[in-house]
Amino acid sequence: MLGIIGGSGLTQLAILDVSHREVVRTPYGEPSGPLTFGRIGCKDVVFVARHGHGHTIPPHLVNYRANIHALESSGVTQIISVASVGGIRKDLGPGSLVAPHQIVDYTWGREMTFQSGGDGPVVHIDFTEPYDETVRKLLLDVSQKVGEEVADGAVYATTQGPRLETAAEIDRLQRDGADIVGMTGMPEAGLARELNVPYAALCVVSNWAAGRGDSSHGIKFDTLEAALHLAMARVRRVIEGVCEA
Repeated sequence: MLGIIGGSGLTQLAILDVSHREVVRTPYGEPSGPLTFGRIGCKDVVFVARHGHGHTIPPHLVNYRANIHALESSGVTQIISVASVGGIRKDLGPGSLVAPHQIVDYTWGREMTFQSGGDGPVVHIDFTEPYDETVRKLLLDVSQKVGEEVADGAVYATTQGPRLETAAEIDRLQRDGADIVGMTGMPEAGLARELNVPYAALCVVSNWAAGRGDSSHGIKFDTLEAALHLAMARVRRVIEGVCEA
């Protein structure tokens, strides 16, 4: 079964033939909302909106542990995370789709591990390659088949939010090697690895990051929403292709 986590711009999955919705409770609290079960093509799918229905949960308050645990306990064997990001690299402007290959985590204070201590020996995970390469390659191969361009690889800088970054902060992220910037890449990817669920991200560049392109003097939220809306139609085509692969 395929798990899909929807981010900004994808709070619902209209292409999903819904069978039922289920409120799942976990040892880590409740997920962002009910899990939606159904099928896309011939594949069983379960969907959760990361920010809740109506996009009411800010990135630093998302219960990432509950979301990932709920998906895993429901039988999900792969997770595709959809997220909107800002573009730093020159070829990743608004409207671009990208499957990142690396993460740099700048977040703090989030519940970022299932290793809470006291109930067994500490387990360390290898996080050299934070995204599952099989799922990442599936996204890239399918995107070619359905005629949607998805950039192969980017370093995703995960910042705390919910405010956007300063131009100087983006300069720093670029010096650190970041290509895109978002607020939800971690601890989501790390938690999926802890539960051994293959996980990859399909990111939508909704705007230039601060100090870049037409965001040189500020983020234009009106154009951001328009770019996000158009790109999500392309994301849905890729997801449909994955479910038919």
